[in-house]
Amino acid sequence: MERAVITWRGMGRGARELVAVGAYAFVFGVAFGIAARNVGMEGWAANLMSAAVFAGGSQFAVLELWQSPVAWGPLLIATLAVNGRHFLLGASLYPWLRSLPAWQVYLAAVLLSEPNWAKAIEAEARGERDVGVLIGGGVLLWVAWVAGTIAGSGFIDLSPEHFRRFGLDLVFLAFLSCMLTGLRRGRSDDLAWLAAGITALAAMAILPAGWHILAGAVAGGLVGVVVDARR
Repeated sequence: MERAVITWRGMGRGARELVAVGAYAFVFGVAFGIAARNVGMEGWAANLMSAAVFAGGSQFAVLELWQSPVAWGPLLIATLAVNGRHFLLGASLYPWLRSLPAWQVYLAAVLLSEPNWAKAIEAEARGERDVGVLIGGGVLLWVAWVAGTIAGSGFIDLSPEHFRRFGLDLVFLAFLSCMLTGLRRGRSDDLAWLAAGITALAAMAILPAGWHILAGAVAGGLVGVVVDARR
C-alpha cells in the first residue's frame, strides 16, 4: 500500500473545502465566548480552553458545570460523554494514517472534528494518500473557532436565540448528513446507521445527558464491523 503523505497542496485544498463550515465555526465560537462570559469565566480562560480543547460540544457542556470550586469529576465525565465519539472517528482513520510519523498522527488527532473527518473519509474512499486534506481542514476550523471565541468573549454580543431563529444550529448536522449520504455504499451501511440512530434514541431516555452520542456511535460501529466481516 502506498504510504500516506502530508502536502501543502492537500492542506490548502482541505481548508478551501471547509470555508463555509469554518464561517459557521466562527459564529459558533462567538456564541461560546458569550456563554462563557455569562457564567463568569474570564475571557483569557475561555480563549485558552478553545485553543487547547477545540471541542465545541464538550466546551458548552463544561459551562453547565462551571462553578467555584470546579466539580472536576462531573466535568470530566461530561466531556467524555460528549466527545467519546472521537475515539471511533480516530480509529476509522487509523488505517489511513498509520504510515505517518507519530507526531503527524498526533497532530491529526488534535485537529480532528466531524467536518474534516468526513472530508478525510471521502478522500480515503477515492484512494487518495494525501492526509493534508484532514490537517488543512482542521487548521481552518481551529482558527475560526478560536477567533470566534475571542470575539465573543470580548467584543460581540450575540445570544443562542439568534442561532435557533436563523437555523444556524443545524449547519453541522446538514453538512454531515450530505457528506454521509455521498459516502453510502449500499444497504449494508443503512443497517449500521439505523442501529446507531435507534441506540442513541433509546439511550437518551435511560442515560445521563450526552451519553447517547457515545452509545449510538459504538452501536453503529459494531454493526458496521459485523456487516463488513460477512461480505
